[in-house]
Amino acid sequence: MTAATTAPDGTEPDGTRSTHTGRGPGKGRWIESWQPEDETFWRETGERVAHRNLLLSVFSEHIGFSVWTLWSVLVLFMGPEYGVDPAGKFLLISAATLVGAVARVPYTFAVARFGGRNWTVISASLLLIPTVAALVVMRPGTSFATFMVVALLTGVGGGNFASSMTNINSFFPLRRKGWALGVNAGGGNIGVPVVQLAGLAVIATAGAGHPRVLLAIYVPLIVIAAVCSARWMDNLAPVRNDTGAAREALRDRHTWIMSFLYIGTFGSFIGYSFAFGLVLQTQFARTPLQAASLTFLGPLLGSLVRPVGGQLADRFGGARITLWNFAAMGAATLVVVAASVLESLPVFLVGFTALFVLSGVGNGSTYKMIPAVFQERALAEAAQAGETADAGVAAAAAADGRRRSGAAMGLIGAVGALGGLGINLAFRQSFETVGTGTAAYLTFLVFYAVCCAVTRAVYLRRPAAPEPAAPVPA
Repeated sequence: MTAATTAPDGTEPDGTRSTHTGRGPGKGRWIESWQPEDETFWRETGERVAHRNLLLSVFSEHIGFSVWTLWSVLVLFMGPEYGVDPAGKFLLISAATLVGAVARVPYTFAVARFGGRNWTVISASLLLIPTVAALVVMRPGTSFATFMVVALLTGVGGGNFASSMTNINSFFPLRRKGWALGVNAGGGNIGVPVVQLAGLAVIATAGAGHPRVLLAIYVPLIVIAAVCSARWMDNLAPVRNDTGAAREALRDRHTWIMSFLYIGTFGSFIGYSFAFGLVLQTQFARTPLQAASLTFLGPLLGSLVRPVGGQLADRFGGARITLWNFAAMGAATLVVVAASVLESLPVFLVGFTALFVLSGVGNGSTYKMIPAVFQERALAEAAQAGETADAGVAAAAAADGRRRSGAAMGLIGAVGALGGLGINLAFRQSFETVGTGTAAYLTFLVFYAVCCAVTRAVYLRRPAAPEPAAPVPA
């Protein structure tokens, strides 16, 4: 929105107060006051503005996920003429996963440095670099080192998730965060099956020898995402770079506990999304077209149910949903192990699809836990300091919780994404040593059991005596 749409007193048509101060890389729309916990403000103004930013955030993040997971599709185009074996293909998708995970940390803090709207424009525009690079080099005869560099570049798409979630976390009140973060992340996650469906369409129509057609589709979509973000998104001036919050997040044990749990949910989702098609080709000898026709289903369902995980967490508590979800993921993994041993593709697909769905539910429930845990800690610390639990203290705790959780989200998202790297490397090692993925599946089963134990011990088992600094179940 341009300055011409703003009234002389700084009030926008939707009721927010905005100034164009030129902070960040270029002038943008800045909202100076934002109070989502105020029910009157939320009903009259905040909800409308927050939903507009959520919609645009989903679109941009969606394209980011598609670019990040491009190599889960591109490896299906790489026939014998490319000279890359299965181990090399797993290495390519692992490289993209690694950079995407690491990029999440600076992307989180970029929102406060540049503004949510401004950084969305920048991060969307950056997606052109790896997409155009892949468009140029994706052909037989290109060296493996060149493919590796381009795969590393696509990792920037993984960072979009962290900045998008941090930004949307600031727009919504606590009672709506589970839903909002679930919708934002789920809409972004759908970028994975969408790019896989697009790859399927290209293979089915143009053939496996034309990966550049897929890449050419995404160039104009990236431009549209950047332009729409610049035109209609907002920056929140109250969101400032807070190095104190970042230091507190690094020192807080719950940042690292939640990171561990997020490895089990989002790490599973992104790791399986990258590897699924390649596993079908390597273990079950599927052709590129056959693999592509099956690859998209799991990520699609996992993305669609992520908001459901957030809503269930809003209603029943994030820790309870997360605990039962990890137990169910363990059961689904047992099905996959049995299918791998029996070499049964139908049973394998049932088990793996269940894993995708459950990882999506867990993504929503664990992300709901983050702001709840930090807000409860802020309330407990206020009580420990002798402050009376009135509306003012609650509002201050909510603000402090948003501040801490915003700083923690980038770290948690980065560590969680590294779980995807672990899954891809586990598959690579398992196929190299025993020729199947069974050893990798057994490793995942043990990990889910540990996640169950940690969730119950930390967030569901009540202490014998009150401990002011400990969180209540999220």
